Amino acid sequence: MAEPEQPQLYLITPPEIELSRFPDQLAAVLDAHDIACVRLSLASQDEDRIARAADACREVTHARDVALVIDSHLMLVERLGLDGVHLTDGARSLRAARKELGPDAIVGSFCGTSKHEGMNAGESGADYISFGPVGVSALGDGATADSALFDWWSQMIELPVVAEGHLDADLIRNLAPVTDFFGIGAEIWSADDPGSALKVLLSAME
Repeated sequence: MAEPEQPQLYLITPPEIELSRFPDQLAAVLDAHDIACVRLSLASQDEDRIARAADACREVTHARDVALVIDSHLMLVERLGLDGVHLTDGARSLRAARKELGPDAIVGSFCGTSKHEGMNAGESGADYISFGPVGVSALGDGATADSALFDWWSQMIELPVVAEGHLDADLIRNLAPVTDFFGIGAEIWSADDPGSALKVLLSAME
């Protein structure tokens, strides 16, 4: 019997990035690891700052044939030459996003801890569903997407699923058999060497 495939990596940028430093950090991580997709996830609502960050990251990702999607800002996708959008409101704006971007764009949906929302997003045309946070945090309402949700999804639904939010080695080890992607961001970017920090997390899958 064949061994199940290991989950792929979905990289999430920090909420604030320094353009003098981050593109080189990103390039180093992409060169050291096999990354399926990068998500530009900035806290800023300044269109110019977002555009400059997108340009810098796109130059790095597309040179390595890695897709770049952006959090929420649907109207910036085509203008900035990005590969798609990551929606944060479940299924609510998914049909409109798909109509706007067309069939070839990546449209993903974060659905928190809700199986029902994930199913609705899938029926509305999402390319992947993201659940989280999987780790415990003092932020938010304390709800987590547990292994039972991913186990059910992996058995019942073919649509790819991303596990993200406060990941650690134990969670990665536990979820590896039942998720398609790990969304990793804050877990590595505060380290002196993000690529090495990612390697430590990935060792939990082996």
